[in-house]
Amino acid sequence: MRTDGPVHTLPIAPLTAEAFAPFGTVVPAPETAGRHYHDDGLATLRPAARPSLSVALIEAAATLPLVCTKMERHPYSSQTFIPMAPARYLVLVAPQNVAGDGPAMDRAAAFVAEGLTGITYRANVWHHPMTVLSAPARFAITMWLDGTTGDEEFVDIDPLTITT
Repeated sequence: MRTDGPVHTLPIAPLTAEAFAPFGTVVPAPETAGRHYHDDGLATLRPAARPSLSVALIEAAATLPLVCTKMERHPYSSQTFIPMAPARYLVLVAPQNVAGDGPAMDRAAAFVAEGLTGITYRANVWHHPMTVLSAPARFAITMWLDGTTGDEEFVDIDPLTITT
């Protein structure tokens, strides 16, 4: 899919629930005592898939401007990232293109998430691999897996520069 075309730029915006809604849901940190449920965005399209919980430590921080050349998706599963301590991270998303063979990068959006705000990508939403803008950062990650190649897909894209 990747070509050697020109580098395109995309400005980064603050993450809001409204702006992110076409791609998934924002999971805000609770501001009041008690449990706060955010399971409406959790989904699997495969009955045999099992829930998966992992924890990741990302030690290296990226800086802006950042050239992105890869996107990923989980065609049948939502994927949630919850910071385990305040973090600042990139959320680059794109819908599926009309031809169905990759992300529609001409309709991509870039956000910066901060603090303890988490996100849930909907199933089949293209997104950039987790990239932190402050490190180290720790995340709890949930998704659905069945051990097949349908768990995740990666594609190369034309270089896209994320700017402030």
